[in-house]
Amino acid sequence: MTSRNLVKLFKNTLVVGGVTTVIFGLFVRWQLLQSFFIDFKILDIISAIAWLMLMGFLFSVISQMGFFAYLTIHRFGLGIFKSASLWNAVQIVLILFGLFDLVYLRYINFAKTGDSILPFFVPALLLLVVGLAVAWLKSKETNRAAFIPALFFMIVATLVEWVPVLRENAENWFYLMAIALLACNAYQLLILHKLNAQSEQERQSRIKQTGPVAEKNKKKKKMTKKPSI
Repeated sequence: MTSRNLVKLFKNTLVVGGVTTVIFGLFVRWQLLQSFFIDFKILDIISAIAWLMLMGFLFSVISQMGFFAYLTIHRFGLGIFKSASLWNAVQIVLILFGLFDLVYLRYINFAKTGDSILPFFVPALLLLVVGLAVAWLKSKETNRAAFIPALFFMIVATLVEWVPVLRENAENWFYLMAIALLACNAYQLLILHKLNAQSEQERQSRIKQTGPVAEKNKKKKKMTKKPSI
């Protein structure tokens, strides 16, 4: 990927994280913010939106760190297991293990006496449904081999990025961070192959443009070369 497209990816992912957090945050934290809108407190509204935007940028940076970390891990996995099918099998096991832990560990740590385990399945189902949808789109736009890696990234990488809130079980930020991370992760995953293709086209175009210029300079150099004595 060219540096220009890399910067473009970074900036656009920031925007996705910021906008998603602001929009979803207004719904999640409406009970705390509704008085600002009812009383039309402009400064409080602007400060609340700015705060949500800033948190969205932070979620976006976390997402991007996880994305580039996974790209490295994916290459290591292919190199270690020497087989894409074996590496995919390992990723499937890790996906199942991650979803199980998300339900079981949260239940034993945060459930109160008499609480049903069913509500603890909701975050896992959210990750699974979104992950399957994004992985299907990725495989449709690229190839079938991209399905399992995309699903692994959307579920396992999101879980790892989500850990700070999962540990505290903070209700105000629990789903807010999850939605922001999923939006950023999905965007990066679905735009990556397009930016790579665009970068390759830019390289080819640059080669075509510099080729005639280099040949012309070479001929000019030959013509201006001083004759040997």
